Amino acid sequence: MGEALRVILLVGLAAAALTTVALTLNWWMEPERRMRRALLKSLGVQPEAEALSPTEGRAAGLDFDGGQIAVLWDRGAHGLVYGFEEVEGGEVIVDGHVLARIRRGEPRKSLDVMAPDAEQVTLRLMFADARYPEFELALWNAVAPAQTGSPAEALRLGRRWLSHLEALLKA
Repeated sequence: MGEALRVILLVGLAAAALTTVALTLNWWMEPERRMRRALLKSLGVQPEAEALSPTEGRAAGLDFDGGQIAVLWDRGAHGLVYGFEEVEGGEVIVDGHVLARIRRGEPRKSLDVMAPDAEQVTLRLMFADARYPEFELALWNAVAPAQTGSPAEALRLGRRWLSHLEALLKA
């Protein structure tokens, strides 16, 4: 009886340890957390502004002190880091229509329309790079969950990104 109890306890302990390891690995590899780690690795510091689309495997982050912006795709496996001087502008696109834009050397087109029932809100960043001239990131997608919880929240995040871009384009 004592030997059977010992075996049962050892099996239970092994199962508990294995469950703990599996839960920890699952937490560590969570898409949003993984993208944040990739942004940190790309920029060398925590981004001061970030936009994530874990379902798309895309992210963007701004480092104001370092004067750089990182864009990542393929779940953070690939990406580019641009200096602020390489940024040409950005747009907020709602259901296929550009609602707001900031471009180097052009006046800002402000986000005047709120779309509480939008199906998709996308942030498009534009760069002075012939190979990768633009980068799109879904801030809201009605079909797949995104970083934001609603179209209104996605539009606020997009507007905040355009404000950051406008400030760095004027600097």
